[in-house]
Amino acid sequence: MTTTLIDTASHQAGFENKLLMPAWAEVVKITPEAEGVTTFALRFTDPEVQKRYRWEPGQFNMLYVPGYGEAAISMSSDVSSSNGLVIHTIRQAASVTKATNRLRPGDVVGLRGPFGSSWPLEAIRGMDVVIACGGIGLPPLRGALYAIMREREKYGKVTLLYGARTPKDLMYPDEYETWNKAGIEVQATVDRGDETWTGRVGVVPMLFYHFRVDPHKTAVLTCGPEIMMRFVIYEALARRIPASQIYVSLERNMRCGQGFCGHCQMGPYFICKDGPVFPFNRLGPFFNVEEY
Repeated sequence: MTTTLIDTASHQAGFENKLLMPAWAEVVKITPEAEGVTTFALRFTDPEVQKRYRWEPGQFNMLYVPGYGEAAISMSSDVSSSNGLVIHTIRQAASVTKATNRLRPGDVVGLRGPFGSSWPLEAIRGMDVVIACGGIGLPPLRGALYAIMREREKYGKVTLLYGARTPKDLMYPDEYETWNKAGIEVQATVDRGDETWTGRVGVVPMLFYHFRVDPHKTAVLTCGPEIMMRFVIYEALARRIPASQIYVSLERNMRCGQGFCGHCQMGPYFICKDGPVFPFNRLGPFFNVEEY
């Protein structure tokens, strides 16, 4: 953990300066988001690493918790206005992510990355954009939302379709008004409402019935539970949006981040190396297969 190797030759996702060995990062701020979900703001302890580290929305880091191991976690911050912080929103699910619940400001973790592909924000300029996500699927798209807002005039109509189990499970609710004012139409839904909820009740794919799309100029970005993404894709294809204009971000058992271990293989692809963001026309034959 004392050696930091920075790869200045790698251009994966149009990007340099990948950390191939973990570098220490201090926990600067901890923000509870929902039950079992927490956002961690991290800053590298090495100023040189801090200066050179760059990432794109949709990519992920391998986050190392000393004594527990590594987990692949997507970045959830705005690339341009995070004040040098690397921000991860983490759902406590397995041993490593549960161990993050023990972290306090001032503790250190290891980060290596960024790995993987990013959202195709340049390729979809000039298009209408539908961002469809559920639960913890919003954090990997949050950076893309802010990138679109910074260049809002370069995109057509932008709609966020977001759902969670209950109102208390919605991520970043305090930011929805800001997104709306920036020209992002936010449509939120929950599986089960409560006495405070006045919005829609239902699943994310049903939100497609509340607006029309021009299939020739619409791109869909989706992340969340795979069952939700399957029906989002179904609704998009039913509206004749080409599979090449539907982009999915997958979460599989990524352990090495570089396609060496094979744990995240999906057909001919390794999610950590070839993804996690894919155009659906590449994944169609393999997406509904549970084991490989």
